[in-house]
Amino acid sequence: MSLLDSSIPSPPSSASDVPHPAAAAGPLQASGARPSTARAPLVERVLSADDATTMRGALRDLLAHRDLLMQLAARDVRVRYKQAVMGFAWAILTPLLLVGAGTILRIAVATMAGAQLDPTDVGGIALKSFPWAFFAGAVGFAVQSITANISLVTKIYFPRAVLPLGVIAAHLFDLGIGVATLTVVLPFLGATWSPALLWVLPLLLLLVTFTAGAGVLLACANLFFRDVKYITQVLLTFGVFFTPVLFDAVAFGTRGARVLMLNPLAPILEGLRLAVMEGHNLLTPLVAATGAGAVPAWEPWYLLYSVCWSFGLLAFAVALFQRTQYLFAEYV
Repeated sequence: MSLLDSSIPSPPSSASDVPHPAAAAGPLQASGARPSTARAPLVERVLSADDATTMRGALRDLLAHRDLLMQLAARDVRVRYKQAVMGFAWAILTPLLLVGAGTILRIAVATMAGAQLDPTDVGGIALKSFPWAFFAGAVGFAVQSITANISLVTKIYFPRAVLPLGVIAAHLFDLGIGVATLTVVLPFLGATWSPALLWVLPLLLLLVTFTAGAGVLLACANLFFRDVKYITQVLLTFGVFFTPVLFDAVAFGTRGARVLMLNPLAPILEGLRLAVMEGHNLLTPLVAATGAGAVPAWEPWYLLYSVCWSFGLLAFAVALFQRTQYLFAEYV
């Protein structure tokens, strides 16, 4: 045989000489195992039709997307204060303007009555101005939170209630700055340390709960009726005159005070003033002596009334949101 013939490979003599494709691929593939670089399959959580429209399903869905809620809140805070001339002072600007307006009003009333303005009255105005500013600002921005994020609503799935709740969470940052400011200022305006200060945290919880319920409900309504945002702005502009912020409820007499306290925010604001400035226990009634006689300044049922409104409104808003969020893409 020549050298040329020896360079040509000879065909296999039998089928057993042909290597098996699995053996040629290597022991890893022959065993059926995947390479170590293969990605694990994604696991998606699918809600049933009943679970997706129940309160339990709504809360579970919100809890699963809590990271998204915090990211949206952090984004709103960064956007609001980025390259701002006043910086964090914006958080106290609106309450300070309310305090100034309320103080001028109180001075005018005291001058006509031939009396002097008590520093505790200014402290009461300041104490109620910061919660009102939080409520008005959070609701005012939350009502447009869905229509302002149309690109997110129409492209990916997430619980839509995260959008208004993220706005409200961002305004908690402003409320925190306000609480820190009041902690420093109120001792100079007549506030004293007392066991009644323990009521501050429950009342702030009611404030945040009621604000969340109002924000979620109005954001949902604004999607279907686009003039809701304008109605909300009007109500927030003039609502300060129907809420005991610049004045106390007892200034309207017995009947007027009780009518005014039907506003769900009124017991929260008046409760804060009475607990902090007067050291009153909110579980006991309080009667105030005014020029028109003795006027009930506080009744324990005011607190229960506000609790029912706050948690009831939030539960109703979240349930309504959960049932209608699948229609949002059709209306945006």
